[in-house]
This record gives sequence, structure tokens and C-alpha cells, in this order.
Amino acid sequence: MGTLILAVTSLFLYSIGTALQALSFRGRVHTNAAITMLIGLLALTGHGLLLGQTVYQEGSFDFSFFQSSVLISWLIVFLLLGLSLRKPVQSLFLGAYPLAGLTIILSLITHTPSRLVPEDSYGMLSHIALSVTAYSLFTLAAIQATLFYFQNRQLKRNYNSLLVRNLPPLQTMESLLFEMVWAGVIMLILAIVTGALFVKDLFAQDLAHKTLFSLLSLVVFVALLIGRYTKGWRGITASRWTLAGCALLMLAFYGSKFVLELVFHR
Repeated sequence: MGTLILAVTSLFLYSIGTALQALSFRGRVHTNAAITMLIGLLALTGHGLLLGQTVYQEGSFDFSFFQSSVLISWLIVFLLLGLSLRKPVQSLFLGAYPLAGLTIILSLITHTPSRLVPEDSYGMLSHIALSVTAYSLFTLAAIQATLFYFQNRQLKRNYNSLLVRNLPPLQTMESLLFEMVWAGVIMLILAIVTGALFVKDLFAQDLAHKTLFSLLSLVVFVALLIGRYTKGWRGITASRWTLAGCALLMLAFYGSKFVLELVFHR
């Protein structure tokens, strides 16, 4: 199936999924869980087939800026669909589906230099897989933290908004946030360890800035977890620390890749 057909199909399904979630959030329709899951799985399948045609290139994987973004957005949707089977995370689809659609569109209309990794570079591929998983988990955590932040503020002001009425209770939202942070921290630590083992020269491979910001983000997340269990950090404080750590991690990945590939074309 052609790349354009797969892209259009995925975008169409993501649009339907977003519309259904938005209407359900506003109380306009009562969506069937099986139907919304089916739409999500179909969109994920089309998205995955698109990845196979754009990221894999004759014995190598292309991890350039926009191709990596398509891969990360696919993994975000994959993780979210899995989580939705046992956790009340349906509200996160309102951020994940449009994000996935945006990465697909940008990958089609833009071009950056290829950054190929041979398929037999198992060490480097394991590092990339762990890094992408960590980025995906922390992206979900950032969306969750944003919703949690506004939910906290509105409840403190006794403002019974649409957001407050549709989100799970604060305790559930907080528990979900820290589960995502814990999972992301584990993946990030493993990614940093495998990077130290398999990346031979950080400066020669233009990875010094990425490593620095990744370590800084890890420090922020570990500080958040320590603060959570020693000082009882929660609510708005937890949201702010999560968003700060996610911002540093996004700088580590997207900031360095943006400068190298889109500015310096390296």
C-alpha cells in the first residue's frame, strides 16, 4: 500500500477517534468502548505500516527528526491503548491522537538529512528503543500533568468546569501521573546506561548536549520522586516538576536534533 494512502487513512482514523473522544468529553455522545478501541487499533495499524515504509530503508533504520517523531507518536498511541484497558486514561487521547496526526503530516511535507542506523547495530538500536520508550512515557506524563494541574486549580477555586466533571478523581489522576513517571525513569536510566555502553564518542557523534539534558531531566524526575515520598509533594507542585523534567527531556531529544538537522543540515 502506498505511503500517501497509509498516511491519509491513518489521519482519517485519528480524526474520527479525536472527534468521538471530544464529543464524549463534552457529553454530546455516549461512545462504545469497543468501537473507540477498534478505531484506535485501526489507526495504529495504518500508522505502523507507514512507519515500515518510511523508517526502514534497505537494511537500516532512519532516525531523522521527523521519522523519529512518527515513531514516538506511534508508541505513545500504542502505550495509551494498552493503558486504557485497565486505567481511566481516555482523556489523554485528546492530546495523543492529534499529536500522532501532526507528526505524520510533518513527515510527509518536510525533509531532513537521513540519520541511518544499520539493522545489525543491536547495541545502538537497543539504546534507541529504550530512549524512544522513555520519551513516549514522559510525553504521556506531560499531558497527564497538564490536565492534573488545571484540575487542581479549578477544584481549589470551586469551579465545576467541564474538565473537572469528566476527569477521574484527583487521587486517581495523581496515581496515574506517578506511575508514568516511575516507568519513564526506569526506561530513561536504562537508555542512559546503554548509551554509555554503546556510544563510543559523544562529541564526535554530536550527542553531548542530548546526554547533558537527559541527565538533567533524570535529576529532576528523581528529585520529584524523592520529594513525593519524603515531603509529600503532590498536586500543582508535582505537575510543575513533571513538566520541568519533560521540558528538559524534550530539549535533549528534539532540541539537539532540530539544531543539527534543520538548522545545520547535519
